[in-house]
Amino acid sequence: MKYGAAFDVRVPMRDGTELSTNIWRPETDEPLPVLLARTPYDKEKAGLESGLMPTLYGMLRGGYAVVIQDCRGTVGSDGVFVPHVDDASDGADTVAWLAEQDWCDGSVGMFGASYLGMVQLLAASSKPPALKAIAPMMTSADLYAAPWRSRGGALSLDTVLGWATLMALGKAQRDLAQGRAAVEDLTALAARVADRSLRNGHTPVADQPLISVHLPWMVDAAIGRPDRDQSWRDLSALEQVATLTTPALHIGGWYDLFIGETLRDFTTMKAGAGTAEAREGQRLIVGPWSHMPVGHVGFFPDRDFGMAAGTDATALGEQQIAFFDRWLKSKERQDALEERPPVRLFVMGIDQWRDEPDWPLPDTDYRAYYLEGDGPANSAAGAGRLSTAEPTGDFVDTYLYDPRRPVPSLGGTLMSLTGYDGPADQRPVHDRDDVLVFTTEVLEEPVEVTGPVSARLFVSSSAVDTDFTAKLLDVHPDGRAIVLCDGILRMRYREGLDAPRLMTPGEVYEVEVDLIATANVFLAGHRIMVEISSSNFPRYDRNSNTGGIIAQEHLSDMVAAVNQVHRGAEYPSRIVLPVVQR
Repeated sequence: MKYGAAFDVRVPMRDGTELSTNIWRPETDEPLPVLLARTPYDKEKAGLESGLMPTLYGMLRGGYAVVIQDCRGTVGSDGVFVPHVDDASDGADTVAWLAEQDWCDGSVGMFGASYLGMVQLLAASSKPPALKAIAPMMTSADLYAAPWRSRGGALSLDTVLGWATLMALGKAQRDLAQGRAAVEDLTALAARVADRSLRNGHTPVADQPLISVHLPWMVDAAIGRPDRDQSWRDLSALEQVATLTTPALHIGGWYDLFIGETLRDFTTMKAGAGTAEAREGQRLIVGPWSHMPVGHVGFFPDRDFGMAAGTDATALGEQQIAFFDRWLKSKERQDALEERPPVRLFVMGIDQWRDEPDWPLPDTDYRAYYLEGDGPANSAAGAGRLSTAEPTGDFVDTYLYDPRRPVPSLGGTLMSLTGYDGPADQRPVHDRDDVLVFTTEVLEEPVEVTGPVSARLFVSSSAVDTDFTAKLLDVHPDGRAIVLCDGILRMRYREGLDAPRLMTPGEVYEVEVDLIATANVFLAGHRIMVEISSSNFPRYDRNSNTGGIIAQEHLSDMVAAVNQVHRGAEYPSRIVLPVVQR
């Protein structure tokens, strides 16, 4: 097979800005469908050999032209890079330009992970007629909920500062080459990329002069707008789900920071997309993966999911090409996926792939596991128990949450440039008195938990604002307490992310902490464990407990809070697990 390539093709946008674009095409006189990726990370390093995305040669052999474009204001493209703001229009303009080329047959698909997935969803919200299908991977259509903040309103601190520092470094390098930056900026930014403590330990969080110079949106918006206001809604493709008319293959990982939004994008578009074809054309694949490349193989230091778990073994690239064949190829190719169930999940515990008719699974039994124990549940040495029996007695667990001594993040959905995310053993935090631990008896039979997970708690605090966190863990017979999923609620947002309300100290509130979801079989001999606390740092920023603007406060401004979890017959605090019996 022969193909040709054209590099740095200047594609004009509606405002005259030209975006640098690389094009590969099989040598043929026939027009072909096009697969497009738009990236802020350099089109020459698009990650097509990562195992997540189809390979360049796989797409060419599949009969596609392949186009990779630098986003506005990055690498070879003109303009100024402001995350997300121009991606809907620039994506639509690029799709329209491609459809007009004589080597394109008028059909375009988009692919890519993370930011490369966000641009797909934003482009789809503009409804370019030639965009026939998208494959957004490890990404989000609601940028408030992920990656920059959370469903509970806390700032995704390590993600925000790590990504912003990395992108600011790239901008500073570009500016330096054009005489608009100082070499000292590069040195300082590079040090912060290498050492997360330089980023995450600094307060106030909003005091980021180097990022403010090179990537001001990250300070002004991601950090500076903590409420989910209209500006955040304007960046959410799901706010206008009825305008989305594009079939989509959603791909996620149970330990990816985007997993909640990957699942929500699928369910929301499946239920509310603008055409029956788009609603029926939604597909979902979720594996035991985290966001960073080390988490794509299915092997982690504390947990090995087996050879079949890796993205290469799963043939993700081939599955994406089959999906595009279904929507971009001629009629005889369009039944490639018709006989397959729309959902494919890796179920941890039994470490097997399984096909399902929908998400959440139709045969789910949402079962309450109550927080119990005849004494304090502080630390793993406490009296905390987890039981399906309705509680009879009452108890109040009390702990001191001090922002100067936060509970450290151990794995989970942490997107760390220098650490590791994924299924980490949580025992190193189990001796802390500000971590409440509740555990079942050793299981005599397997219990499958597949679906959305939430904690419904009755809580109070001495502060006017604080956080409550929750984790679900699988305790192995050798003692490893492997995190499955977690969540956080900033109490000022207990009535809505756009409606902050402070607490009355001492008043008991019933709240829900969204732990997102998992798919795990707790095997016989294992135990189910739940952790409750008030910090998970630096996955999330520290609540200062003052009720003020957290991002503008110094560590010295922050105060300790006496937090309480009420449990028992009057206050039935519990975690609700999606139990599946097969």
